[in-house]
Amino acid sequence: MKIHLTSVFVDDQAKALRFYTEVLGFVKKYDVPVGGTDRWLTVVSPEEPGGTELLLEPAGHPAVKPYRDALAADGIPLAQFAVTDVRAEYERLTGLGVRFTQEPLEMGPVTTAVFDDTCGNLIQIATQPEEMSSPS
Repeated sequence: MKIHLTSVFVDDQAKALRFYTEVLGFVKKYDVPVGGTDRWLTVVSPEEPGGTELLLEPAGHPAVKPYRDALAADGIPLAQFAVTDVRAEYERLTGLGVRFTQEPLEMGPVTTAVFDDTCGNLIQIATQPEEMSSPS
């Protein structure tokens, strides 16, 4: 078993697609209309085009807003993305106008930072020590 797809709820799929591709650097994989204005819209890492997909899922379900609001109020990220160098990515994204709620923070062998994805979510970026990034 492996993780094939995960999702983040977004307020506006077009805005999310721009942010996740033009700012974060993901690439669009699927963009399929599914009724009304909603789309099956996924992005992937350009480093792993056949890897795990991120579904930019419409946030229309009534449970989504209280869930995301509670996470954001407590500063809890909805998702985490791996990066090679958190500080360099922080500088790159800050230069593109991304608002961070947590600057790079070293926690033992792991460094993290948290940003607002402009679509209703907090996202954490993190580096992992070598022993954590390889399967056992």
